[in-house]
Amino acid sequence: KQQKNSKGNADFCIKNIKQADFGRREIEIAEQEMPALMALRKRAQGEKPLAGAKIVGCTHITAQTAVLMETLSALGAQCRWAACNIYSTQNEVAAALAEGGFSVFAWKGESEDDFWWCIDRCVNVEGWQPNMILDDGGDLTHWIYKKYPNMFKKIKGIVEEIISVKPVVCNKVGKGCSAALKAMGSIVYVTEIDPICALQACMDGFRLVKLNEVIRQVDIVITCTGNKNVVVREYMDRMKNGCIVCNMGHSNTEIDVASLRTPELTWERVRSQVDHVIWPDGKRIVLLAEGRLLNLSCSTVPTFVLSITATTQALALIELYNAPEGRYKQDVYLLPKKMGMINWFSLRHAQMFSAC
Repeated sequence: KQQKNSKGNADFCIKNIKQADFGRREIEIAEQEMPALMALRKRAQGEKPLAGAKIVGCTHITAQTAVLMETLSALGAQCRWAACNIYSTQNEVAAALAEGGFSVFAWKGESEDDFWWCIDRCVNVEGWQPNMILDDGGDLTHWIYKKYPNMFKKIKGIVEEIISVKPVVCNKVGKGCSAALKAMGSIVYVTEIDPICALQACMDGFRLVKLNEVIRQVDIVITCTGNKNVVVREYMDRMKNGCIVCNMGHSNTEIDVASLRTPELTWERVRSQVDHVIWPDGKRIVLLAEGRLLNLSCSTVPTFVLSITATTQALALIELYNAPEGRYKQDVYLLPKKMGMINWFSLRHAQMFSAC
């Protein structure tokens, strides 16, 4: 069903354009809690450091991301956007962005086919070709590489937002999650393959175990590794009745959900984002968000934290777009360590605050 905004523009695909006013109020509230990003907008919008930039983005579409998109636009960029997660889109925010003239292709509850169709609609546009990419999880970059590799000839740079990048459980996300659970009185076990992270977990007072040692006793299993098949069917077969299984890492392959879609298992939808998977003997596990990223599908991230990450993303885009030829080779560059530490401490403390 084609929709149009109040100006007659139809270059978007969202749930309901009539929710735009509600979404605009949410964006305005988010602006009040994102001082770093708003300060950047105020300081740089006169200079237009992104004039001529054509940014295609694939991130969570929330009120906080909308503030980032409108900041990029205020700095001179043209933007087209899709969602990196099929469950995290705030439909009212997508409506507000579409009403504001942004080409947004996203709605909460997309199918897998919808997901890739939305990304393709952002990229495959007659008379418009991106020269910058802002990605969260690599899906957009992968799609362009797979379908439109020639586009990379004009792309100046890619900014990728991934917090959990190591194939371990106690990474930056895991540290904040473990600390929050411990603060609420939980007995927290940590599984870890990186010796340095394992040592850090021990020094923080956590017990290091192998997953198969405790899988029959634990009440909650949380993955946050960035890897695949961390929790496989063998482990889920051995879980206790009522065990909650969820994922904090970006990828939806950390929990082998595909192995649960077999004839002998029954799926029962309890409510949005909550499924019971029932075994023939009556045992059931509680699967959240179908194994997808939990925090933005079932909850949210504190706005102040997102202000920091969004600001660093905007600064990275400005740097890459304006960098003289030869400054950066075709390689992967990390943000300065000082920025990374600010992000980590803010994320960890805000997760603890949010959870408590």
